[in-house]
Amino acid sequence: MTPTFPRLLLTTGLLLGATTAHAALPDEATLYKNPQCACCDGYARHLERLGVDVTIVDDRPLGEVKQDAGVPYGLGACHTTVMGGYVIEGHVPLAAVEALFEQRPDTDGIGLAGMPIGTPGMPGPQREPYEVYQFRDHQDTPFMTL
Repeated sequence: MTPTFPRLLLTTGLLLGATTAHAALPDEATLYKNPQCACCDGYARHLERLGVDVTIVDDRPLGEVKQDAGVPYGLGACHTTVMGGYVIEGHVPLAAVEALFEQRPDTDGIGLAGMPIGTPGMPGPQREPYEVYQFRDHQDTPFMTL
């Protein structure tokens, strides 16, 4: 075995790990948003770069979408995404979305209130920890902090 063979195995393993990191994500998502919101489009593009086919719906009242989805009052964001049987509320970072689909908790979904800078679709540096919550029937509990 030549010295380069172990390096080749290590490199191959790293590359395979990188390509399967998003394997838990569903193939499709529907993102509900306001027609004028560009940051929501940015979040959709982020999901598409990860291999998710995103359908954008911008002609349905967001309040109704959030109510139907069980999003807790006061913890909404500018868009609501439905994917793989879960609701993703707002600009939830990829690490939390991946954790949701790896853990598959008994919840309606996860969310990140507001429009925090530094999240997918919201350019700039992260200014504070992202408090991602999970919810069921309009009630929230902590999911993870990033």
